[in-house]
Amino acid sequence: MRRSALVLTVSLLSSAAVWAMPLGTQARGVIPSDIQQLISVDYRALKNSDSAMALKQQIEPDNLKQFEEALKGAGIDTEKDVEQLTVASYRNARQTIRMVGVAQGDFPMKAFLKRMAVHKIKPVKVRNTDLWPMSGGMDMVFLDENTLLFGDRSAVGGALDARDGYSPTLDTNNTMTDMMGSVDSGTVWSILDQQGTQNMMRSALGDASKLGDYETVKKRLLGSRYQMNFTNGVNFDLDVLTSDSMTAATLSTLVKAGVLYKKMTATPTEKVALDSVTVDSDSSTLQMHFKSDDKKFQSLMHSDLFAAVSK
Repeated sequence: MRRSALVLTVSLLSSAAVWAMPLGTQARGVIPSDIQQLISVDYRALKNSDSAMALKQQIEPDNLKQFEEALKGAGIDTEKDVEQLTVASYRNARQTIRMVGVAQGDFPMKAFLKRMAVHKIKPVKVRNTDLWPMSGGMDMVFLDENTLLFGDRSAVGGALDARDGYSPTLDTNNTMTDMMGSVDSGTVWSILDQQGTQNMMRSALGDASKLGDYETVKKRLLGSRYQMNFTNGVNFDLDVLTSDSMTAATLSTLVKAGVLYKKMTATPTEKVALDSVTVDSDSSTLQMHFKSDDKKFQSLMHSDLFAAVSK
């Protein structure tokens, strides 16, 4: 068991995470119901924390970088114009995973349309909606002057189908919206469905996931949610929802064992970080909390442990 609860923190951040606030009405209205994962990013809060900016710089996932580059290619400055970026991974009718981004902020819509006219670029029509080309083979839609939907054409099309009533939206998925309500006030928050949670826990637990206990509990994992805040240092809270209290307690034991094992070979900086991790279970929920001040957290980011688990 070479992984620890800290691995859960960094694995979530490196594989899917970033930073945000509650979804606006326009954003909720274009996200399809069959969600695998929802991640949101509050760029305003991000800029107010040196730790958050350093973390983003070090482990920002490729899909977020691609979305940011596509926005820049459309003349949108992510540093100035974007207030919130939401990334939704959903399953289409064929159970294929599609991904769309929804950006909210103050966008130069008139300047963009003027530039398109100058270059004689015309949109593609989906019903009464204009799809404009972006870099990287993506398309974008102005839902209003403050909200953009973008992604590859099939993914955007699926989102517009949800908005226009041809398929159900996120608000019909009670399981995911219930989880969202508990974390969407965080600077960073995300929700993950059952299958995604099973894969995440298997990856994060490493060798511990090969034990019989994990195979027993895996099918009883129902979903997960986390939020991360940077107001007073770094605070990370993860909940893994399970079917019963016994499953939550068993999973808690596996994670605690990983923490203890890693402490045996950890450096002084890593031991301080591991001491800041608490793992428990409350009824049918595994609860993990990590807290650190900015100085200690930024020191941890330069450690071998962080380098190993953030890949």
